[in-house]
Amino acid sequence: MKKHFFCLTGAIAGLLNGLFGAGGGVAVVPLLEHAGIDTKKSHATSIAIIAPLSLISSLLYFQNGSIDFSLAWSYLPYGFAGALAGSLFMKKIPTAILKRCFGAVMVISAIRLFLK
Repeated sequence: MKKHFFCLTGAIAGLLNGLFGAGGGVAVVPLLEHAGIDTKKSHATSIAIIAPLSLISSLLYFQNGSIDFSLAWSYLPYGFAGALAGSLFMKKIPTAILKRCFGAVMVISAIRLFLK
């Protein structure tokens, strides 16, 4: 059962990542938690899953000429700083608050998508 669950989770993450650009993490975290993995470990493991999937998607988008590197480079230093801050902050934030923040980000994202 677990093997099939993880295969399905991986397939969903890859599909969402390819379609939406790293959107697979939104699905992976709840699926990992459903499998009984601790919340913080689910968030961290999600990153480990999404990173290689993003690399593959990026290579395919690059081959199609869909990447604007001048735009991407302007975001990277701040993205690196944010990733460092977020990963350090996650160690200190209580799990209940982390879950609420994650849920809020998902709800806000969904509302923005529906309203546009």
